[in-house]
Amino acid sequence: MEKGETLGGPEVAQALDQHYGTPGLLLTLWELAAGDPTQFRERYRRYMTLEAEAVSMWHYAVSALPGLLQTGGYARDLLSVGGSSDDELTRHVQARVGRRELLDGDDAPRFRIILSEAVLRTPLADAGEWREQLEHLVTMRDRPHVMVQVVQQQRGLHALTNTDTMFLRLPDGRTVAWVETGYSGELVEETAAAERLQLSYDLVRDLALSPVASRKFIRQLFEEASCEPST
Repeated sequence: MEKGETLGGPEVAQALDQHYGTPGLLLTLWELAAGDPTQFRERYRRYMTLEAEAVSMWHYAVSALPGLLQTGGYARDLLSVGGSSDDELTRHVQARVGRRELLDGDDAPRFRIILSEAVLRTPLADAGEWREQLEHLVTMRDRPHVMVQVVQQQRGLHALTNTDTMFLRLPDGRTVAWVETGYSGELVEETAAAERLQLSYDLVRDLALSPVASRKFIRQLFEEASCEPST
């Protein structure tokens, strides 16, 4: 930490606050450095802090890609329909694309995502930007610490059909979950509740295509989109 090579953890910032008599100040600065949470709405701050600490992550996407896998074009369209506009939109897009850095580098956490087929069947208005997003998914899948799987619609209803969920495995061995809609989110830290959600995730994973078959599925969609005339 003294050499600027690591941020340490929030418990270190809290201990330093106590030692120097600066209650909350150093912890706040740590949060800013760890995830720049000021660019996101207040309710995400705790989640963003934990996400920066996670050693592995598992996600199930109901209808949209998570920020960690979004291209700039995808983020812009999604945030636009959510009500962001003008300068606010530009800031939010930059912040969201910046989060992708979490999956870069040798120390990046292991990341598994299970995509509902609906995510891949909902294209962007701009065909070129949609192809770019699909290609980015295939590229991310080639990283050794990233696993992408797809649950086809023909598998029917399942335990997470309408529950967009991210699980974070923390350095102390705990697993917490973030359950989200387009308008709100809930951080689940209570062990029993998080375990129930994780059991549901495991059941959905059993329904998903294998990683190899999922890659072929996404590649096929990319090829189909490439054959369609641009508008």
